[in-house]
Amino acid sequence: MTDDTAHVRLEAWSEGDAALLRALNAPELMDHLGGPETEEQLDRRHRRYVDLSADAAGAGRMFRIVLLPEEAVVGSIGFWAQTWDGEPVYETGWAVLPGFQGRGLATSATRAVVAEARAAGLRRHLHAFPSADNAASNAVCRKAGFELLGERDFEYPPGNPMRCNDWRFDLGQGAWAGVSALAG
Repeated sequence: MTDDTAHVRLEAWSEGDAALLRALNAPELMDHLGGPETEEQLDRRHRRYVDLSADAAGAGRMFRIVLLPEEAVVGSIGFWAQTWDGEPVYETGWAVLPGFQGRGLATSATRAVVAEARAAGLRRHLHAFPSADNAASNAVCRKAGFELLGERDFEYPPGNPMRCNDWRFDLGQGAWAGVSALAG
């Protein structure tokens, strides 16, 4: 892994990020996630993101991705507590605005969120579940050092069955050794 986290900064999601969430709701960005959400769904999601980022208990955090040195807000990323196959884990997900895709920003942000999840210290593993046919998000997982566990059936949003890849990052000391330098 190379140290490319210097290209982005993660900032805690806040009340002012509702417009970013609406921009990320574009059809081309939501294609692998069941399509764009309604205004009501976006309002609920925004509230969850704000609440998660205000929670000091380590349940997770949502962030806006800021491109450096431009200081442009280019997307979102986060991690949250989840139970997967009976194990308490963190899950992660991200989105980068179309005009900023293809620059490695999602990979940089994912490496930075690995450091955040590791620092929270409550879960051993961080999982990502991109659609099996989402080549770009699967490449992010591979480049960020996640291990592919295989394809799984998933339902997202509820009622929308999909085939996902289950990627896992071990936040334990052995796996962390290569990433801790990136967080500094």
